Amino acid sequence: MATQGRVASMILWGPPGCGKTTIARLLADISDAEFEPLSAVFSGVADLRKVFERAKAHRTDGRATLLFIDEIHRFNRAQQDGFLPYVEDGTVTLVGATTENPSFELNAALLSRCQVLVLHRIADEGLEELLRRAEAEEDRKLPLTDSAREALRAMADGDGRYVLNLAEELFLLPEEPLLDPAMLADTVQKRAPLYDKGQEAHYNLISALHKSIRGSDADAALYWLARMLAGGEDPRFIGRRLTRAAIEDIGLADPQALSQALAAWEAYERIGSPEGELALAQCVLYLATAPKSNAAYKAFGAAMREAKQSGSLTPPKHILNAPTQLMKDIGYGAGYAYDHATEEGFSGQDYFPDDMARQQFYQPVDRGFEREITKRLAYWQRLRDRGGADDSSEEDGG
Repeated sequence: MATQGRVASMILWGPPGCGKTTIARLLADISDAEFEPLSAVFSGVADLRKVFERAKAHRTDGRATLLFIDEIHRFNRAQQDGFLPYVEDGTVTLVGATTENPSFELNAALLSRCQVLVLHRIADEGLEELLRRAEAEEDRKLPLTDSAREALRAMADGDGRYVLNLAEELFLLPEEPLLDPAMLADTVQKRAPLYDKGQEAHYNLISALHKSIRGSDADAALYWLARMLAGGEDPRFIGRRLTRAAIEDIGLADPQALSQALAAWEAYERIGSPEGELALAQCVLYLATAPKSNAAYKAFGAAMREAKQSGSLTPPKHILNAPTQLMKDIGYGAGYAYDHATEEGFSGQDYFPDDMARQQFYQPVDRGFEREITKRLAYWQRLRDRGGADDSSEEDGG
């Protein structure tokens, strides 16, 4: 696209300092277009109108206009709709930059008219290249030991703008002595991890924690837990997600998983931070190392689908109570076999509706405690296949 000088409207989605604004400026230069930068944080409808008027004038003179809108997700839906006519008729080529997921934050109509390009945090070798370019520009080396240089890149956390800002501060220092990591930390303020509890990182990191637990990777799960806590996530939110993981991904393969999750959640509530965070870490380790099964989760989903599909089928009359004579006269409770009155404590009766074939929703896995449950189900099925216990008797079991 750049080679052909044909720049289409696009959304650049990526973390801070990955080069979104730089790319937009380069595209404007390559396509010989007027560059009109706006920030959605500081601009409104009046600013947009002025840009569109200038763009119309440029178009009359035979020049294109590249409208760059930083933090485009901060414009509301009505403001976003205001771009559409000017994008559609070619008055402007829109390049929007956002740190948030466009599918959540931008109008579908606007997205359909733009290509979405995903940019990633700058890798360590990319940050090093930026530092080398800065040194070439200044014609001097940064006053850092090799280990401090590595620490500097770690502080930047993939943000090119931030690493260059740090370099600018360090170029103000004399060339000697060289700073080691401890001296560097004293010289520049350590950057907090990139994390927004209400936005994309919030959902990405909790997903990483949950899937690491599901994948039985205890070390990765601990890492993502630490990332979330270091970023300021509410530990109660983590406690809720751990409880969900215990139910959804472990279930009856280890019935203690749910107890562990609830206990960790309660322990944090009682102890608080930072000591209570250790309870969450202990729970993460327990869940990650527990046998996994989503059999209960799948069984309940299948039962819900069947319940919605089958409608309002009534229970079979033999398992209905008959507190009145009329209900007895019309067959309520007739033929009910009281399971405790049988030798095995199992009558083998069918408890599904009369007009519904017997279903098997729950299929336990051969792991953990569900291995024992499989044996129990198989035992009851054998009794059911042979017609139940021989000495079953009718009795109102309530």
